[in-house]
Amino acid sequence: MKNDEPKCFGELNIVFPVSEDGLRHSPENCMSCVLKTECLKKAINSLNGFKFKEEQIDKSYKSGLISFLERWSKRKLLKQKERTYGKTIS
Repeated sequence: MKNDEPKCFGELNIVFPVSEDGLRHSPENCMSCVLKTECLKKAINSLNGFKFKEEQIDKSYKSGLISFLERWSKRKLLKQKERTYGKTIS
């Protein structure tokens, strides 16, 4: 964490939490932050972000937007990226 970044910087469950309706929304205080774009990018590309992306793939499959094969392919690629990411932060 850089000195100018707030503690919440890049924390997916703080900057992009699941709301009561089951969807993710950024809180109002995040919308006025000058670091919001970089913060959300970091959150989405974190280990928790991989879980979020996996949820999105599953939702797309359940709603019929992608096929079983496309779902399988995207999840496999995501798991490979997750393993690579885990090795780089260890």
